Amino acid sequence: MVNLRDVARLAGVSAATASRALAQPQMVSATRRADVERAAAALGYRHPNAAPEPGSWRSLGLVVPDMENPFFASIAKAVQRRARAAGLAVLVADTEDDALLEAEPIAQMRALVDGIILCSPRMPDAALAELVGGPEVLLVNRRSDHLRSVVIDNRDGVRQALAHLHALGHRHVAYAGGPRASWSDSERRGGLEPDYHGIGDLRTTPLGHFPPTFSGGVAAADLLIASGATAVLAHNDLVAFGLLERLRARGVDVPGELSVVGFDDVPAASFVNPALTTVAVPLDRLGRAAVDLLLDPDALVESVEPQGAETTTPSRLLPVSLVVRGSSGPARAVAPSATARA
Repeated sequence: MVNLRDVARLAGVSAATASRALAQPQMVSATRRADVERAAAALGYRHPNAAPEPGSWRSLGLVVPDMENPFFASIAKAVQRRARAAGLAVLVADTEDDALLEAEPIAQMRALVDGIILCSPRMPDAALAELVGGPEVLLVNRRSDHLRSVVIDNRDGVRQALAHLHALGHRHVAYAGGPRASWSDSERRGGLEPDYHGIGDLRTTPLGHFPPTFSGGVAAADLLIASGATAVLAHNDLVAFGLLERLRARGVDVPGELSVVGFDDVPAASFVNPALTTVAVPLDRLGRAAVDLLLDPDALVESVEPQGAETTTPSRLLPVSLVVRGSSGPARAVAPSATARA
């Protein structure tokens, strides 16, 4: 009976390298991987921990932080539509935005599905590294040196928002941030750096870390007013909605006294009053691209950078675009902190 040592001997590599090439192919060079795969094919050997061939896949797992968040709900719908078209069932788990709850559903899914999509995982990179091997795992809205990913251009989204506000005369913009463990929040904070956005006379003030929810925006609003900023960029649209509500309660006119810009362009963004200026994320494309790349690492997915930029594993970076609506306007000479009700 053919075993792994036979494959390694024929390929001219160690048994450990042969095992990685078959079960964790992204961890070895393309040349070494090809040598091992040819040897395995010649001997008719299949590694027991190798991911199933895409053509034999029957199901996918999808892990999201919060299905009540329309950002993740929209991605989940796109994943399910794409998977259904490929004849695959989708098992979905909601981790309630808690990194401590992520490991259990992932472990359960690895025994049940052929591949897993992790959407905005909060777990540290070391924990993601432990997912290498076995069923294929792909990240959405998170980069890692260990797993392939589909992400959006967070920093360019921030740059677009700041450029828009600067053109309206704003010189002090606050940022109502997201969770400390959020990779996208870290990326967006990077976009606030002058070395990135290049707007020399613009001051940016991060207000802190807040839950990525309506209540998070409500909590950030008083700090925003006290900051003296004339505009704010919210971590996401839900935070922006909370900001709008609390600013209204404090008697601050939007956009007359303070401009508000969101991030994501969820469906409700065009229905709130005033309609929200926001950075539009291609949510449907994110979900479709995740399924396509999970099934076929070489799938053609339009992106704005080469595969693998800034990481040692392939990734796709999807572009974002600013949608200007009614919540942003010309800067006022007097900051709202001087006029807001207590």
